[in-house]
Amino acid sequence: MANKILFLTLRVFSATGGIEKVCRVAGKALYELGLQYGGLIKIFSLYGRPNKAEGNIYFPQLLFKGFKHKRFRFVFSAIKAGRSSKIVMLSHINLLLVGYLIKLTRPSVKLVLLAHGIEVWQTLPSWKKYMLQKCDLIMPVSHFTKEKMKSLYGLPEAQFAVLNNCLDPFYELPLENKKSISLMDRYGFTKENDIILTVSRMVDTERYKGYDRVLEVLPQLLKTNPGIRYLLAGKYDDNEKQRLDALVVSLSIKDNVVFSGFIDDEELAAHFNLADIFVMPSEKEGFGIVFIEAMFYGLPVIAGNKDGSVDALCNGEMGLLVDPNNKAELSEAIEKILLNRGAYLADHDKLLKHFGYEAYKEKLGALLEF
Repeated sequence: MANKILFLTLRVFSATGGIEKVCRVAGKALYELGLQYGGLIKIFSLYGRPNKAEGNIYFPQLLFKGFKHKRFRFVFSAIKAGRSSKIVMLSHINLLLVGYLIKLTRPSVKLVLLAHGIEVWQTLPSWKKYMLQKCDLIMPVSHFTKEKMKSLYGLPEAQFAVLNNCLDPFYELPLENKKSISLMDRYGFTKENDIILTVSRMVDTERYKGYDRVLEVLPQLLKTNPGIRYLLAGKYDDNEKQRLDALVVSLSIKDNVVFSGFIDDEELAAHFNLADIFVMPSEKEGFGIVFIEAMFYGLPVIAGNKDGSVDALCNGEMGLLVDPNNKAELSEAIEKILLNRGAYLADHDKLLKHFGYEAYKEKLGALLEF
């Protein structure tokens, strides 16, 4: 009973976003740490459905309970389970009220919050700030998020411990740069093409990923590298697609740009292997799991220097960081890699040391004091 851990989440298996990826991997790590140190783990998901966990490869289904949007049942069950727990871990600040209520009923519980990005980069109402102060530990996924929270909420350094995201332990192994012929045919690429890749959701309410900046520097790059093709991989909404289509036409680069649409997880590795460079000069990235995924699959990476991407690239040791609003800097970085791609590849051993699953699990266990 003393080592019982309750992990409260919004979604784990019912969505494909970055936070959901974090929850799946964190759930696996908590489960394995529990086995190692004799802890009992429960994972509650407010929006999840029980059958979504069936057959998952991360942890036994018996550990997971989905509440199908039934808020009262979720809160009541969480408080009940939390009262007999040593640690309550929250996957999102929107669960802070539940965590606070558990803390009220059991003051000795260790309340831990995962902090990702934009959800904690905004001014909070006073009641939420007060509850935030009651957390025993806040684990931001990047130093950028930590500093942002300290500045906004006046929280002490001692309340924080950065826990970078990690590579999913079930990723398909790299394919040694063997490009898929079927994908080449699907997108109309040839072996003479230098393929720039961005993997991102494209919606008109989240225009901070920087893919439009890449489109804007493409005409200049094509003057010296006419074989460049830019593959924008990911789901998009109608408004954003219309905006990007208009931009592509205005820049006269229609023959050089491909929108793939949604990509199944089963094809993600093949898309990374298809590319020569990964570029995403974002301005509001909490961490950017996609950067370490790209490095895992052997791609040189370019990211923005104004957000959590800096952590993912180890302050520029594992890729090129650029000002996302400086088109000349972005263009120059792409040119550098095209001229000498091998010089900008991340060291695979260093990547696993910093962002491998085993390193993540070890740090999480130390922070939670298993």
